[in-house]
Amino acid sequence: MSVELPFAPVDSIIRRNAGGLRVSAEAAEELAERIQRRGAALAERATERADAEGRKTLMPMDFGVEEVVEPETLELPIAPIDRIARLDINDRYRVSMDARIALAQLLETDADEIAEAATTLAHHAGRRTVKAEDIRTYLQLVE
Repeated sequence: MSVELPFAPVDSIIRRNAGGLRVSAEAAEELAERIQRRGAALAERATERADAEGRKTLMPMDFGVEEVVEPETLELPIAPIDRIARLDINDRYRVSMDARIALAQLLETDADEIAEAATTLAHHAGRRTVKAEDIRTYLQLVE
């Protein structure tokens, strides 16, 4: 699976949670890959909800989002989120713009949670840099 999500916005999400810590490039790459996989899985589950209602267009409610934020408030860009949503679903489905924004909203919330926890792990390890291993360790703990 190629990573569709650019690393720069993911790096920005980690940095806003890292306080004064540095962030390794590998940490941004690891987090981008992880949230991309999560996004593809969420889209696949959303197709089941759309199917149950006889729709071929994914909507925010299919992702469990009732209120969609303004896209300008998000760090993650919408175009790559659209590509992520389509990774594991077939061409029978369309993804509405609001659904793309809802997915970005969910993934950014997840990324914030992971970045905050990775920062805590870096502090606990006595390091001044958030590394990919911090992200992997947190995700192993919660999976």
